Amino acid sequence: MHPRPFALSDAQRPALVIPATGETVSYGELEAAANRGAHLLRHLGAKRGDVVALLMDNESAIFDVAWAAQRTGLYLTSISTKLGAADIAYILRDSGARLLVHSDRLAPLAAEALRDAPGVESYDAGRWRSTAASWPETPVEDESAGTDMLYSSGTTGRPKGVKPPLPQGPLDETTPLETMGTALYGMGEDTVYLSTSPLYHAAPLRWAMTIHRLGGTVVIMERFDAGEALALIESHRITHATWVPTHFVRLLKLPPEARARRDHSSLRAVIHAAAPCPVPVKQAMIDWWGPIVHEYYSGTECCGITALSSAEWLARPGSVGKAVLGKVKVLDPEGRELPPGATGDVYFADGPSFVYHNDPQKTATAHNDRGWATLGDVGHVDADGYLFLTDRRSFMIISGGVNIYPQEIENHLVTHPKVADVAVIGVPHEEMGECVLAIVRPAEGVASGPALAEELGAFARAALGSVKTPKAFEFRDELPREPTGKLMKRKLIDEFKAR
Repeated sequence: MHPRPFALSDAQRPALVIPATGETVSYGELEAAANRGAHLLRHLGAKRGDVVALLMDNESAIFDVAWAAQRTGLYLTSISTKLGAADIAYILRDSGARLLVHSDRLAPLAAEALRDAPGVESYDAGRWRSTAASWPETPVEDESAGTDMLYSSGTTGRPKGVKPPLPQGPLDETTPLETMGTALYGMGEDTVYLSTSPLYHAAPLRWAMTIHRLGGTVVIMERFDAGEALALIESHRITHATWVPTHFVRLLKLPPEARARRDHSSLRAVIHAAAPCPVPVKQAMIDWWGPIVHEYYSGTECCGITALSSAEWLARPGSVGKAVLGKVKVLDPEGRELPPGATGDVYFADGPSFVYHNDPQKTATAHNDRGWATLGDVGHVDADGYLFLTDRRSFMIISGGVNIYPQEIENHLVTHPKVADVAVIGVPHEEMGECVLAIVRPAEGVASGPALAEELGAFARAALGSVKTPKAFEFRDELPREPTGKLMKRKLIDEFKAR
């Protein structure tokens, strides 16, 4: 589907709500802004296959440009506002963007980046809207479907653009997320969806646009706050929302009275992804909100998707589901397919295609000789085809010849009441090659030091055994995370390697 039919049949239906500013955008207004933007893009010379870039906070103007690009056959490259000017300039150059639209607030950052990205025309959000206002609200004559080309976070070097082929079908051709949203989560015209994360990331942007395709209302948080999220669920009668496990941890660590006083009875489905969720955390969310907690596993590449419901997860705690897009394959280091229960590299067969823009070597590394694609994760499937992830291959610690996956250790330590956040990495060790280090942000009011390290070591040893127990603890006020909650572990690994 597509937002246009809803603009024609019910122009006043709310498409967007931004509670922090009180702004509401109707489907009629969204359609008009997208059409005006499409005419402006054509006037600026943008043709099918070109790239338009965004550098924007969570604000409504994102969708003016995103839906204009979608109906003019363009690639939309949304850039993280947390990057420095050098990385932004690199993405502008690498993507071949013709145009950058940025938030008014980010004008200084954009100007600095543009000095190293010659030939890119730029508009702040206010200028974009005022310039587009003079163009028609009717569709351009040569409409065609566009898509996104989003960049990785760059935690393993320069960010890489994930480039799918441009859609060849009509504007309203069904997308994989539409199919998931309707079939698995009951999304539709009556959906009121809470967007909890920065819209420059793949999943938040794609889910918000999926809700527009289905005719629902998107309620946008400018930034995540656990207490505010609960308040919005109650006041806007939220039916659906997407989260990352870090959001769940923060929700669960609110005072019991703060959690109890908010009504969440409107929720029909809450969906989490982006990182493995510790089993106790997910169990606690199901206990609190009921069996409406869904999970899926995928990536910006979207070469495949697995998903499962609360009921399926309760029967198989720790699973990330069965394939709903593509087919899951688990391979050994020689590329041979492994049987159920055996751990290996996770691939998707028969999923959507993609390349890493301007990086044929990385593209080749992500695919095997049969064209199956991997996101770099390790795991196994059970006899019924449910996938269990172990960790990312690149984060594996080899200590004394033993393979240790830090995700298991992190998932356990974060459940300790004195731990607010944790990252586990391997650091060089003269005898063992590597040893396990836990970098911990203590909970508020908890003193760090040897006593806490001893307590956490005993807590880990009791559940995980001595081999997986961190040999050392370091305490910090913050850990490097994306605003979505994704842990930027590579920064920590590189830091400790440089010591």
